[in-house]
Amino acid sequence: MNASPHKVTIKKYANRRLYDTESSTYVTLDRLAQMIREGRDFVVVDAKTGEDITHQALTQIIVEEEARGGATMLPASFLRQLIALYGNSMQTMVPGYLDAAMQSFSKNRAAFGDAFGSNLFADMAKRQMALFEQGAKAFTGAAAASNARPAESAGGKDDVAALKAELDALRAKVDKLGS
Repeated sequence: MNASPHKVTIKKYANRRLYDTESSTYVTLDRLAQMIREGRDFVVVDAKTGEDITHQALTQIIVEEEARGGATMLPASFLRQLIALYGNSMQTMVPGYLDAAMQSFSKNRAAFGDAFGSNLFADMAKRQMALFEQGAKAFTGAAAASNARPAESAGGKDDVAALKAELDALRAKVDKLGS
């Protein structure tokens, strides 16, 4: 995320409307979520008291995202464990732990993307299809392969050597991530 140089102030009024003081417009929680995804920082304050209520607004965004249906990010077992920690002596340690875990996750996600590219699964699928096609040709074209010219056979060896080199490079990247 690209952090913006300043925080945008969002005022929350008694009627529950959110006002973006930078753009001078009313915004929704969906817009605040989009701002987060864009790397824009903001603070939500109660318009009457000036109290910082950013935490409450962020929590509401999560509640709405989870309620939309589809794939949720917070499994029920995790939520139960989190709720059980409220009032527990460990409660004060949990925020720091979760923050560190998310920072580590973000760092590892970025490193994983750098090492394997942003389309890792698409690339893997393409490679698997190519290997499948080569295997299918080997079985279905056994008679044709026996009549193949030596140059074509050497090309197949080059393909295998290239795939082995690519596999070695991927292993090195995984090892680098692990260390």
